[in-house]
Amino acid sequence: MKKTFKLLDLDCAHCAQKMEDGIRKLDGVQKVTVNFLSQKLTLEADDDRFDEIAAQAAKLCKKIEPDCQLVL
Repeated sequence: MKKTFKLLDLDCAHCAQKMEDGIRKLDGVQKVTVNFLSQKLTLEADDDRFDEIAAQAAKLCKKIEPDCQLVL
């Protein structure tokens, strides 16, 4: 499954890259891109665990940049 999510208050291009690198390492993630300019995250992951993986991605984004929120 592939979905695009809005990122709120993503202030740092370096943080966007760190988020992308971290999410890519999550189990079940096939592909991820974080676009700093459009403030969007595109996630492609296993269909049967997609919601769980998206929730893990949201936590990771919050950990890297506390002000940033992934809109699920």
